[in-house]
Amino acid sequence: MKIFAVDTSAKSASVALVEDGVIKGEHFINTMLTHSETLMPMADSLFKSVRTEPKDIDCFAVNCGPGSFTGLRIGIAAVKGMAYALDKPCAAVSTLESMAYNLSRENTVVCAVMDARCNQVYNALFDVSDSEPVRLCEDRALQINELISDLRNINKKIVLVGDGAKLCFDKMWGELENIELASENIRFQRASSTAIAAEKLFEKGEILTSSQLMPKYLRLPQAQRELIAKNKLNNK
Repeated sequence: MKIFAVDTSAKSASVALVEDGVIKGEHFINTMLTHSETLMPMADSLFKSVRTEPKDIDCFAVNCGPGSFTGLRIGIAAVKGMAYALDKPCAAVSTLESMAYNLSRENTVVCAVMDARCNQVYNALFDVSDSEPVRLCEDRALQINELISDLRNINKKIVLVGDGAKLCFDKMWGELENIELASENIRFQRASSTAIAAEKLFEKGEILTSSQLMPKYLRLPQAQRELIAKNKLNNK
């Protein structure tokens, strides 16, 4: 089975092709260029590099959230378009869960964290002792100090991954003795891990049509939050 996966959930972007659990190719970029500039050229280059055509893909996968509101929409729109044109199924992968696959079989707890601003993070916890990560909590948005309190109950080694990992590590250093920061090469979202997570969803029959594929936000966009706050002030 061939899975083509996309991640545009944060500043970095990547595409990957995984066939029967084997990474055939992956392109990763972490620059100041927008995803609308980099995503499709990366996808085109990857297909050419692995000598595969989009019509040969069995499932299109994407990290559907949490993450950057604009970034998620770009990645999801690209996958929806390809899947619709080719009448192929889609897999909607949790951005946080995909990162747990970066450290499979490490006998540790992965703490996936993405910077949500205002001292908040998007977070989920996974035990990765076995071949497939075991989710310990649902995706959530919470204050960093709340996360620290939650992690005090875990006795195993905890590894921080995600674009909020360094931010959390700096705040947790000295607070938690069993915390580690993942190295750069496995810290961030990667489409190859998205594809591997999608393969598990495909095997369970948890796939979607292109029209069903939607972003999954854990909180409202900033503009909407500001509008609600403004309306509350005006109604006082």
